[in-house]
Amino acid sequence: MFPRFDFSDVQQKLSTQFRPWERSFQFWVRVADIYTGYKVLQLRVKFEKDVQKQEAMWENQHEHAAEKIYAMCSEMGGFFLKVAQVIGKPDLAPAAWVKRLVTLCDHAPTTPFDVVQHVVEKELHRSLGEVFETFDPEPLGSASIAQVHRARLRGDKNDVVVKVQHPGTEDLMMTDIRNLQAFALYIQKTDIKFDLYSVTKEIEKQIGYEFDFVREANAIERIRHFLCSNNKKSPVLVPRVMKNIVTRRVLVMEYIDGIPILNLGDEIAKRGIDANGRIALASKQKILSSLTLAYGQMILKSGFFHADPHPGNILICKGSEVALLDYGQVKDLPDRLRLGYAKLVLDIADGDATGTAETFGELGIDTVSDCENVQEELFKLALVMFDTRLPPGKVLMQPFAEDSSIKKVGVKSFPEELFSILRTIQILRGLSVGLGINYSCAEQWRPIAEEALLLSGRLEGRKMNTTRKRGFLKRLFSRSS
Repeated sequence: MFPRFDFSDVQQKLSTQFRPWERSFQFWVRVADIYTGYKVLQLRVKFEKDVQKQEAMWENQHEHAAEKIYAMCSEMGGFFLKVAQVIGKPDLAPAAWVKRLVTLCDHAPTTPFDVVQHVVEKELHRSLGEVFETFDPEPLGSASIAQVHRARLRGDKNDVVVKVQHPGTEDLMMTDIRNLQAFALYIQKTDIKFDLYSVTKEIEKQIGYEFDFVREANAIERIRHFLCSNNKKSPVLVPRVMKNIVTRRVLVMEYIDGIPILNLGDEIAKRGIDANGRIALASKQKILSSLTLAYGQMILKSGFFHADPHPGNILICKGSEVALLDYGQVKDLPDRLRLGYAKLVLDIADGDATGTAETFGELGIDTVSDCENVQEELFKLALVMFDTRLPPGKVLMQPFAEDSSIKKVGVKSFPEELFSILRTIQILRGLSVGLGINYSCAEQWRPIAEEALLLSGRLEGRKMNTTRKRGFLKRLFSRSS
């Protein structure tokens, strides 16, 4: 008797085998459509002399592109939800993109509960009932790599969060990244004079780490211990890990009660507080100050830092306390780059254009330019990349605008390790814009940078004519306004 032929099994295997090819095809068709739209418009606006009509044409294109980018990210999901988080920032992307993409933060599809239960039981080698007294089948939230459920361990009185990895997402996400790398290579040769390929290589490395929850658990404990030991009270809340219940695909940690930072405005309105009043402003400043202090200490003193402070990972708790969640993306900077960046922080804070050019070289940021005022443009580029402050009169930072320094100064090579700092600064700036507070993280980090350099012996002999340098900074910003 012949064995029964299972057609569904063959169909599943074929689907799995061809899915990366199908995904790649979808990516290139969609990206080519969006990219071609902008290139065609670049030619069309040259024949239109009316500036207002030119702006209207660009706005119309941004609207059309926003719909197409939203469709690509929402329908393809996975890695492209992360792409939406990066480009959908009010200080980086066109307003039409931001308005459309901001709704994608919690758009990731959920894994059915029976699959979640199977993953948890397989990873922990025990039934769900043996480990947990309660386990909410409805997830608290779902992201591109995992989703989280509220639960309670047997014999415990406090709730925990169980982070469970979506099955089968790792291979597809790596396919998406490699497609993005190929597109980045093309873009940097044709349109943007920036080493985008190195950026995408760092993304590939970091996302690969996110699929190892044991590594994430160790990162949580390391950062929690560092922030607690360096402060009387940690500037941000970091969840405790349940050490005996961690595997590569399942992570159990303390439940922290709070509201997402994106819902802060609604919460303020619900309590009848004037959004522009003194109480709301003080609360926002405290939130931003806590985040900035935590990141300044992590990056400049430790070199080991949480590298993904997007709004979905930030909760606001009682008393405007800030909780920082999701430690899948962390970065461990070598001392050479940590101290080099500390020097760059001082250069930016002091308005030292000469020092900035030298520090760029020390950090391995290789630039090329034929501008007359190269140092000034290089300093502007440093502000765009590594500071949160917006120039006077500006409510948005548009790094890729025609008059931007990134169009005047080409970045031939950019150290992959610095991308995590770059991304962190951009997200912090986006948060500050969203909260309506314009500030310089470089100025706030000055004492931390000085301490880091002093302890390493690199601050000795540094001569700073602060008045002269701040005068340069003032003149620079007055020209930009």
